[in-house]
Amino acid sequence: MIGYNVDCDMLLKQVYETSFAMDDVVLYLDTHPDDQDALEYFFYVMGMRQQAVMAYEAQCGPLMVEGVMDENYWTWINDPWPWEGVCG
Repeated sequence: MIGYNVDCDMLLKQVYETSFAMDDVVLYLDTHPDDQDALEYFFYVMGMRQQAVMAYEAQCGPLMVEGVMDENYWTWINDPWPWEGVCG
């Protein structure tokens, strides 16, 4: 990772929180597809999640294969794995 620290934990928490909110509103929209407020909230949360993922990947490295770039490809192999006690 570029520089794993407490900021990475905070950024990852934002990714988790926005992902949960997005999953939650998707489930709601499955049963209430005509709810325009929920649809607007979905797009809002989706944007927030995209920002959170971009912020995490810029500082801490890729989260998913889509985040791999020429300068950081497969660099996560050099970092501690989650079960090695790095993740909070």
